[in-house]
Amino acid sequence: MKGEQMLNHDPKHPQKNLGLTIENLAQAVFIVNRHAKTAPNPKFLYKLKQESLKKLINEGKARKVGLHFSEHPRNSQQQSDVLVECGRYTFHIPPTKSDFHDLPHLGKLDGSVRNPKAALSLTMAKALLQSYTGISEFENPPSNPQKKQRTYQKPIFKKLGERYS
Repeated sequence: MKGEQMLNHDPKHPQKNLGLTIENLAQAVFIVNRHAKTAPNPKFLYKLKQESLKKLINEGKARKVGLHFSEHPRNSQQQSDVLVECGRYTFHIPPTKSDFHDLPHLGKLDGSVRNPKAALSLTMAKALLQSYTGISEFENPPSNPQKKQRTYQKPIFKKLGERYS
């Protein structure tokens, strides 16, 4: 089958063929985003989500709808996020400067709007998005020679009145 790949590497579950369709990619982004919210180190998952959505937008498979006020602004009173529609799913990504000029502001997020359920494992979702974007989880960031690992040094205890020399 053209454009489809074997992605499940888990021996407990049978392998499925998942094509790079808009619906499959949107489900994968949904799963990755849901897991990123509770992951111990969510950086890679958020990067995977953002890069996938960027590529989907550039290819015309997703579109920016408008701006929403952020539910959890960082250091400011108000912050906006871009609402992105992909298939039957919607997501939020950080805005660019041009987004503030090009997109309408939709105001406060409507809490009653929900994404449909997705039946995809995190492993499958990550594999699908990694094959789509070409991003690898184990890319090593450039090492900073200024930051050296400190080795543990056992503390030295002196008797009361003794000097440290």
